[in-house]
Amino acid sequence: MTSFDDREKAFEAKYARDEEIAFRVTARRNRLLGEWAAAQMKLTPEETDAYAKAVVQADFEEAGDEDVVRKLVGDLTAAGITTDEAAVRLAIEEKAVEARRQLMESK
Repeated sequence: MTSFDDREKAFEAKYARDEEIAFRVTARRNRLLGEWAAAQMKLTPEETDAYAKAVVQADFEEAGDEDVVRKLVGDLTAAGITTDEAAVRLAIEEKAVEARRQLMESK
């Protein structure tokens, strides 16, 4: 193998690792968002767990965060909680930081 092939394989491995970490951070963030919204809706621990899983699943509907934002705003509004997209997007940013921190601490 040449040095170029070695660098190419190393780059591909790093890319795959970075993508896996990004996926884990997003999944953890979505779970934290679900728990945050469930706390506002005053759900039971069992309902909170199920709701957090539903938020994680909602992220698979389309690329980006729009599906998660739509779900959270809709569910919070339906529960009688005054919220808007800006508040949910702020929570997304905060939970993303927390999710990355949690993943880094667990290594």
